[in-house]
Amino acid sequence: MQVPRLAATDLACRRGDRILFRGLSLVLAPGEALQLVGANGIGKSSLIRILAGLLPPFAGLVESEGTLALADERLALDGHLPLGQALAFWRRVDRIAPDATAPLPDFGLADLADVPVRYLSTGQRKRAALARIAASGAAIWLLDEPLNGLDSHWSGVAQAGIAAHCAGGGIAVIASHQPVDLPHLARTALADYVP
Repeated sequence: MQVPRLAATDLACRRGDRILFRGLSLVLAPGEALQLVGANGIGKSSLIRILAGLLPPFAGLVESEGTLALADERLALDGHLPLGQALAFWRRVDRIAPDATAPLPDFGLADLADVPVRYLSTGQRKRAALARIAASGAAIWLLDEPLNGLDSHWSGVAQAGIAAHCAGGGIAVIASHQPVDLPHLARTALADYVP
C-alpha cells in the first residue's frame, strides 16, 4: 500500500488580475490534518482545488502520493437518484466491494436511502458528501467547509470521522470558517500569504 503524502511548494493563486496568495508551502504525512483559515474570498477553496489538481497554480508545485477525494460545495451525487443509489454509484467508481467490512462513520443516512438527493436538506447533503468520501478508500481527504449546515451533533460526528481517518494513517486538509477540533490539527492562515 502506498504511503500518502501531500506537499506544496511556493504556491501562488491568481483570480483574474488579483493574486490571492503566494509563497505558500506545506507538507503533510500520514495521520496529519491541516485547517485552512481566513476571510471569505481569500483563496481557501481555490487552494483546495489546486491541491486536488482541478485548478492550476499561478506558481509553485503540488505533489501527492496516494488517492485523493474531494468534497466541496458541488455535491457529487446525482440529484435525481435516491441517495442509496447515488452513493452506490460512487462505490462502483471507487471499486469498493458491496460487502466491504471496513468500519465507516455512521452519518445517519440509512433512513434517507430512498429519498432523491435533490430533496435532501443542506445538512443531509453535507453528511452524504462526507459518507461518500469516507467510503471512497482515499488516503487524502480535501474538505471544503465540511461542517457547514451541520448541527452540533453531526458536526461532532463529522469531526470524529475525520479524526478516525487521520488516526488510520490518512491525511485531511480542511478549509473551514468554523472551529475544527481534531487531535494534532495544524492551522494555516491564508492571510499570512497575501501579497
